[in-house]
Amino acid sequence: MRFDEFLKYAPKVLNVELPAMNAHKKMVPPNREELLKNIDFSKVNPKKAAVMMLFYPKKMQTHLALILRASYNGVHSSQIAFPGGKVEMEDSDLQQTALRETHEEIGVHPNIINVIRAFTEVYIPPSNYMVYPFFGYSHDELSFELQEDEVAGIVELPLKDFLDDAIIVTNTMKTSYAGSIEVPGFQIEEHFIWGATAMMLSELKETLKLVL
Repeated sequence: MRFDEFLKYAPKVLNVELPAMNAHKKMVPPNREELLKNIDFSKVNPKKAAVMMLFYPKKMQTHLALILRASYNGVHSSQIAFPGGKVEMEDSDLQQTALRETHEEIGVHPNIINVIRAFTEVYIPPSNYMVYPFFGYSHDELSFELQEDEVAGIVELPLKDFLDDAIIVTNTMKTSYAGSIEVPGFQIEEHFIWGATAMMLSELKETLKLVL
């Protein structure tokens, strides 16, 4: 989709009723849904993080920015994700967290991001984080500057490919809480995206289909 066309529809997302858990459930790994039902969040006291679902023009076509996390000794090593990170004391709110972390991780300044709204939060049991996604866009063709200790690369996903249901697949995975299981997700180039990011992508995709 041309970016000038996308700009006509993007503000309408503000008035849409989000599909929330109905969209998330399509990407919940086996056993995770039952686990989430039984969690007492007052006891686990999850840490908070925020991410930016950022659209922008590239050669006049609409793209979505995703990052390839660097390899490290942790549960999210080398995974595809949205730019973002944990809340810091200086952040006034979760939206500022998403903007600040996006700037730090991929070099996109908050001044050129138009934030439309917050989407539904997603809990990540292995790391005990509650992640709050925000939907936004930039009018500018972006030049990325990566925080190399955290970000290994950028995946620039064309909107037309994101909206194609052919990228929704099921793969056999080994997870932190089960053996080999069939896991739903998004196949984007050589990358299989599953878990929390896939849940956020699912809500984003279904929401966009309501307005485009």
